[in-house]
Amino acid sequence: MDLRRSAWIGSVLWACAAGESGPATPGVDVGVRSGDGGSGPANGQDGGATPGSDVGQQGGDEPLDPWSWGPAYGARIHPNGDLEVRVLAPQATRIELALFRRALFEPDRLRIAMQKEGDVHHLRITKAQLVSAELTEPYLYGLRAFGPNWPFEDSWAPGSGRGFRSDVDGDGNRMNPNKVLLDPYALEVSHDPSNLQHQDQSVFDTGAEHRNRDSGPYVPKGVAFRMTPPPPVGPARPFKDEIIYEVHLKGLTGSDPTVPEAERGTYAGAARRARYLRELGVTAVEFLPLHETPNDQNELSAEAQGDNYWGYYSLSFFAPDRRYAADRGLGGPTRELQQLVAAFHAEGLKVYVDVVYNHAAEGGAARERSKLLSWRGLDNAAYYQLGNDPAGYIDNNGVGPNLNFTSKLTQTMVLSSLRYWHQVLGVDGFRFDLATVLGNRCERGCFEYEREGFLRRIAEEVPGRAVEGGGGVDLIAEPWALGFGTYQVGNFPAGWSEWNDQFRETIRRDLNRLGVEAVRPRDLMLRLSGSPDIYEGGGRPPAASVNFVVAHDGSTLHDLFSYAGRNNGQSWPCGPSDGGASDERQWDHQGDPALQRRGARTALALELLAAGVPMILGGDEMLRTQLGNNNAYNLDSSCSWFDWSRLEAQAAFYHFSRELFAFRSNHPALRPERFWRWSDADGDGRNQVTWTRDDGQRADDGYLDDPNNHLLGFLLDGDELGDQPGLYVVYNGWSGGLNVRLPAPPEGTRWHLVADTGVEAEAYGNFHPPGEVLPFEGDQQWVEGRSLVIWVAR
Repeated sequence: MDLRRSAWIGSVLWACAAGESGPATPGVDVGVRSGDGGSGPANGQDGGATPGSDVGQQGGDEPLDPWSWGPAYGARIHPNGDLEVRVLAPQATRIELALFRRALFEPDRLRIAMQKEGDVHHLRITKAQLVSAELTEPYLYGLRAFGPNWPFEDSWAPGSGRGFRSDVDGDGNRMNPNKVLLDPYALEVSHDPSNLQHQDQSVFDTGAEHRNRDSGPYVPKGVAFRMTPPPPVGPARPFKDEIIYEVHLKGLTGSDPTVPEAERGTYAGAARRARYLRELGVTAVEFLPLHETPNDQNELSAEAQGDNYWGYYSLSFFAPDRRYAADRGLGGPTRELQQLVAAFHAEGLKVYVDVVYNHAAEGGAARERSKLLSWRGLDNAAYYQLGNDPAGYIDNNGVGPNLNFTSKLTQTMVLSSLRYWHQVLGVDGFRFDLATVLGNRCERGCFEYEREGFLRRIAEEVPGRAVEGGGGVDLIAEPWALGFGTYQVGNFPAGWSEWNDQFRETIRRDLNRLGVEAVRPRDLMLRLSGSPDIYEGGGRPPAASVNFVVAHDGSTLHDLFSYAGRNNGQSWPCGPSDGGASDERQWDHQGDPALQRRGARTALALELLAAGVPMILGGDEMLRTQLGNNNAYNLDSSCSWFDWSRLEAQAAFYHFSRELFAFRSNHPALRPERFWRWSDADGDGRNQVTWTRDDGQRADDGYLDDPNNHLLGFLLDGDELGDQPGLYVVYNGWSGGLNVRLPAPPEGTRWHLVADTGVEAEAYGNFHPPGEVLPFEGDQQWVEGRSLVIWVAR
């Protein structure tokens, strides 16, 4: 390729010689689809984003300052068509902006050295210059970085080794200008490193064999496009009032016959299910990761090998995954995700997203050979936690190097990402994968958890939503990682909630390990109370506990009670999958389907009746199964996607789930802002909560601490909790039935039996419809083993 040199606004300009770029090599064409109306917003309108640290607000047809949208770095198109790019890269001594006409198989069409001021490299290119290079909106771009280990030489050109000193130096720098880098702040990504057209990822590697290979024709490019206004602001409910539904976006509609085939497994397809989710009774939908992740290779073959289904491997922290869009044109994923959020908000649903900031998709590295896709090639030591040897890394996630959360660059990027997804894309909350890594205050070679450092900063600056509700976001931590000091359940700062694995394990032990593992009534009491032993001492509310029995990374609710162990070695489409917990405390309940359903109902009821915030796994309302696979991370298949025919086949369980969700939503006593008190605050002679035995009398310490006692009831004084006069729940964890005496109802009321999770109660659907709940005759009730009964006083 011939190059010509010219001066332009004080920078060195390199452009492909006109007419010498070669024929249009077949490749991925990700231009705007016909009929999309261009890359800009519908009707040519740009509205304003919610004011915040990164996002300003502009009125009119188009913002005068495109930087009023989104983060302070990245690429923007000005109203006059100019392209401006800003890159935060203190260690890079020179960055050249590379612009491309196509995403794959073509070299950069235009290459321009950016100006550096302080830590920021910036460049504004006029529309005329772009047109002369035959570049049109939306723009595809990347970055070529020079640094201490590879300083710039005037004679360097792509594919050259001029200026090379080392693949990694003593400070951990790994710059290589032959490796075009994805801008960490790119708002969309053109394609994945491995895709249907190109699978050789060695072109992104350094080391003697690969360092001089130009990755430009193959690397994922950033996309600069004109953004659309954010969706309407979401619900401001307090977090305590949520019922969370965890689900994979593609899995929700991947095989949904009610969704047009072209939209199945996409943002558009999920939007069509917003009403279903609202009618089910959930209030917040937590999607597995939506950040761009290398999953294009999933289409290469119908097998599990190499598939990345769950998406816990981010290629960008700003870009929505393109493969989840029905409109895969440039700008299409962003618009379609905003439309999904708008559809959910219209149904009163919050949208949460699982975010993976603890590691990134560049993977590990050897001393010389490493993969350069983005962060590593810009500032390796700032973005990643290095080992004591600067050529090595620290890994507390099991997938790749930790990100470095002592670094200003990493903290700025994560905060900007969260604000962008909230303020521009409209997301209402985030669940943080292996969140303790974000609290690591050790710069190199170790792990030291700090509760009040960056984690506190997130809650204050994004910001987190107040306990009483209002603006901001809901913050949910997975409060553990791998290695010493990473298990931090109960030790996150105010403003955060946490996945509570103590709730999960207590319920599983009691329902599936009777006679094998001892569970005291006190253990159950604490979990059903919102785990005050874990959270109250830190001044946090019951809503700090996200209660769950199953989640995506394990068995489904059906499989937990239908299999005696994992079944991960089966053939496609439900396997094979490596890993997975060897003992999830599953039990097949003697192979009896009725007992299996009872176990699932009781577990779900314990979760929904407990103080704290319940999270169910998507599809559990219809007893979705993965045939025993408890680690389906690599199954982009019908086994992971919802089988919607189960909605009819398991109609009884679906209706039970819906009634249970409605019961929780209708009873504020189950959603306390503060922990239930063992005292009488209103002088009616009844404690706010009373824990009972099978005879209806108060359970004393001796009873609560004896693991041979398997029945536990709790009576709530609804008057003190803004509810009906009384709610009474009895759980029998014993294998056989017990005759239970009810305590006296509040004065002037009678007990009404609402629900029973036992097998015999399947005759009426286990839940009495609200209009058919009749006064309970007598003061005793037979409660089946491993079942639960609910009464209300009226």
